[in-house]
Amino acid sequence: MMNVLIAVLVLALLGLILGIMIGYVAKKFAVEGDSRVEEITALLPGANCGGCGFAGCADFAKGIIESGASPTLCAVCSEEALAKISEVAGLAAGTREKKVAVVYCSGDNEHAVHIAYYNGLNDCRAAAVLAGGGKGCRFGCIGLGSCARNCPYGSIEIRNGLSIVHPELCRGCGICVDICPRKLIRLVPAESRAHVYCNSLDKAVIKRKFCSVTCIACRKCVKTSPEHFNAQGFLVRAVDEPGITEEMVKSIGCPTGALQTVETHTAGKKEKKGAAA
Repeated sequence: MMNVLIAVLVLALLGLILGIMIGYVAKKFAVEGDSRVEEITALLPGANCGGCGFAGCADFAKGIIESGASPTLCAVCSEEALAKISEVAGLAAGTREKKVAVVYCSGDNEHAVHIAYYNGLNDCRAAAVLAGGGKGCRFGCIGLGSCARNCPYGSIEIRNGLSIVHPELCRGCGICVDICPRKLIRLVPAESRAHVYCNSLDKAVIKRKFCSVTCIACRKCVKTSPEHFNAQGFLVRAVDEPGITEEMVKSIGCPTGALQTVETHTAGKKEKKGAAA
């Protein structure tokens, strides 16, 4: 019994000595941190989305102080928070244009033609490697929801095999842009109210075989408003999306419904006139 007691006392004494030594060394060789890093970290949203290009909010705060990174790289911060961060860091308060993500596709399961049954991993990137999933269009949304699952703000809905971004929830972090294997998601000015929801570069006759709401590059929109639309080969893209109004969309009357307002697209009301061949 005495031997056990002695062993316990020796271990306790050894632990005390080691604790004192560790405390001394930690205090002696402690590296003074910049208190501004912690202050800026507290002002950041804490989403750790990585949209700024840093590993997380704490790493971004460190980058602002040590590397002079612009606070405007954070797409989530409010203008008030950005002003406070700039003040703490001693930087000039910059301006930031609010942006939201747009999935340039309307090919849901109702309007896109399936040429195969995909039974692989429920991941768009995996499907893209394995023959591109089940849909026939090689440029369109695969619809397995990789972007939605990785969105930290829950702004992307998978509806009938198509990714739909709700702009009122989107914070423009850009994670979905990097996730999409088809590269059909882009960040656009938040005030944009209409888009050409198509990304296919194929000829119209090929597009129509696989999707009834594709852009056939008829150039009707270009002729009506050349300052807002530009034909790029077999696809028309909007060059001034914030300037496209609902009235303009109605007056153009896109024959396939590829040109839609944001409200029409998110509501799922496609006013198409054509049909897939």
